[in-house]
Amino acid sequence: METRHNLTENPDLGLIKSLDIRGNPHGPLAGLNVVVKDLFDIAGEVTAFGNPDWGRHFGAALSHAWIVSQLLESGARITGKTTTVELAFGLEGRNAHYGTPINPAAPDRLPGGSSSGSAAMIAGGHAHVGIGSDTGGSVRIPASYCGLYGLRPSQGLLSLAGAAALAPSFDTPGWFARDAETMLRVGEALLPPAPPLSAQFLRIPAAFANADPGVVAALAPALDRLGPTAEIDPVPEGLDRLLALQNAVRGRETWLTLGGFIDKVNPTLDPVTAGRIAATRGFTTEAAAEGKAARLAYTARMHALLAGGAVLVIPTSPCPAPPVAAEQSVYEDVRTRTLRVGIIAAFAGLPELTIPVGKVGGAPVGLSLIAGPGRDLALLELAADLALA
Repeated sequence: METRHNLTENPDLGLIKSLDIRGNPHGPLAGLNVVVKDLFDIAGEVTAFGNPDWGRHFGAALSHAWIVSQLLESGARITGKTTTVELAFGLEGRNAHYGTPINPAAPDRLPGGSSSGSAAMIAGGHAHVGIGSDTGGSVRIPASYCGLYGLRPSQGLLSLAGAAALAPSFDTPGWFARDAETMLRVGEALLPPAPPLSAQFLRIPAAFANADPGVVAALAPALDRLGPTAEIDPVPEGLDRLLALQNAVRGRETWLTLGGFIDKVNPTLDPVTAGRIAATRGFTTEAAAEGKAARLAYTARMHALLAGGAVLVIPTSPCPAPPVAAEQSVYEDVRTRTLRVGIIAAFAGLPELTIPVGKVGGAPVGLSLIAGPGRDLALLELAADLALA
């Protein structure tokens, strides 16, 4: 396996390569430096998707990904390509080929993934905005771990043209920033107008029960500032059952998306990634069909619940970032608990914004706000108004 030192410009920062691609000087994002996760194409650069064999197989990109083009047209300056977990398949933020970025907010803890480099670069103050992608939590979790704002937009609202795929019906671009105003500024450039939100906040008890007591305590002051919040259980089947149904759909999609590359190229993979990819072979068409039917019913239920502008409130992650030196069994337990709450928005294609509101043992934790589909811009406006961070 290749070492990170000959592949990455600065592995500790999560920076694969410095760039200087200047956008429209008169655009609304002029003056913002942006770094981009290494699964979005940048013309003339190799998109490695966290794996050197992927980069060698597909070569340099011929054109920019949609989101890169939009940022440049809006005036942003692209200043770097950042590390991703291998094939974007992991929430810890580790990469055996390109290195694991240091979490600037908690250096003894992991940065989270799969958008690890973009989160680390923003948390370290090396750019204003970091572009990532989110399938099961790959923007939301690094944001929570690194003390950042992070948005997973409504499914399909932003184009993924020019982006490497993991599970296409779950994948979406997203971004990080250190403050709500910058998040909103980017949203105003990328997102369509949104219907308004109401002042109704709804807590999901199962999501809080899934979190460490210390996390619940750290989020309590921010919850108090929201005012009265009602409790609701939109997942009567249970989070574990919902996760199993999502895994059947997402696992089948992942194998259909990546299996051809795996079989043809036989890439060198980190053993953890290899095990996760191998497991996706086992998801059958029949299991995926059952999951898709359940997804349709769940999506209809959630859309109806949020049609009037209500906002769901949950812990972004059940715990702060796990220690760098933890055993793999610890990472797997954290991953399962994290995916339990990540599916609440992702399985229904809803926008979720995480806000850095507290710390546990000195490590950041985030509070997530989830809105109805297409209300992304209103969610960013709400966060700017609330000033919870």
